[in-house]
Amino acid sequence: MLRKRLKGIAMVIVGGSLWGISGTVAQVLFQRYGFQAGGLVTIRLLCAGILLLFWAGMKKQGIWAVWKDPRTGLKILIFGLIGMLGVQYSYYASIQSGNAATATLLQYLGPVFITVYMALKIRQLPGKNDIVALVLAMLGTFLLVTNGSLKGLTVPLPAVLWGLVSALTAAFYTVYPGRLISRFGSVVIVGWGMLVGGIGMGLVNLNAPGRIKADMMTPHVLALVGFVVIFGTLLSFYLYLDSLRYLSPDEVGILGSAEPLSAAVMSVFCFHHIPGAFELAGGLCIISTVAILSRKKEEKVVPMDQKTVV
Repeated sequence: MLRKRLKGIAMVIVGGSLWGISGTVAQVLFQRYGFQAGGLVTIRLLCAGILLLFWAGMKKQGIWAVWKDPRTGLKILIFGLIGMLGVQYSYYASIQSGNAATATLLQYLGPVFITVYMALKIRQLPGKNDIVALVLAMLGTFLLVTNGSLKGLTVPLPAVLWGLVSALTAAFYTVYPGRLISRFGSVVIVGWGMLVGGIGMGLVNLNAPGRIKADMMTPHVLALVGFVVIFGTLLSFYLYLDSLRYLSPDEVGILGSAEPLSAAVMSVFCFHHIPGAFELAGGLCIISTVAILSRKKEEKVVPMDQKTVV
């Protein structure tokens, strides 16, 4: 039993770390190789979506069943274009405007938006734990983007705005496809969501500055893009989901905090960005909100296998 728990812990930490590292790799592509968020999102979603659906097909999960009912097909389109594409593009746009560590932490505000949404939906005031989490989220965001100073932002405003959009769309991404995932499985739904989102972003980028040019794809760049697709998407997604065989959703949610921590560490190594005391305190506050909301004993509204793939 202990051996299985240790295996699960290792899987979720490695999976979350790969997600965080892939965000810093994306920052390298943006700042050193001239990539734009739209171009990288197109490649990542198309490649990862095709590979996920191929994986589901090999496991005989019936990948075409989602299109038999027009209403289900419409929900897939909404999930792909608003949920998947929305969270992916806003996350990468935040990284491009600022840095991976800040973008990843801001996206971790997603559970806070879910809490607010559920309180409005059931017309009930948040509980004590929810209120503590909301206060910590606001305090953490303030410290993170101002470094404790009232004089102005230390993070570019577009990065903050895109980060908040990323958290909001992450909340939508998590809540919206609940019934679809229960019916068809997370791999099939996420795979189609990625493919639909990638096609949508590709159409937008046909004549846009964000499109990828052939002379940009050097062997080094291909290796970095491959890391984002294979290690930062497929492998991390598999490790995170499979860890649920050995750990509870609460434990997986808390251990998933390895994602922003790995992004912060990689930012130090790649960009020599050493966060100040207030930034660290802000990040800790935001991560604490995830721990508090994950520890709630009430019935979970959202299964943990709907983790946002960033």
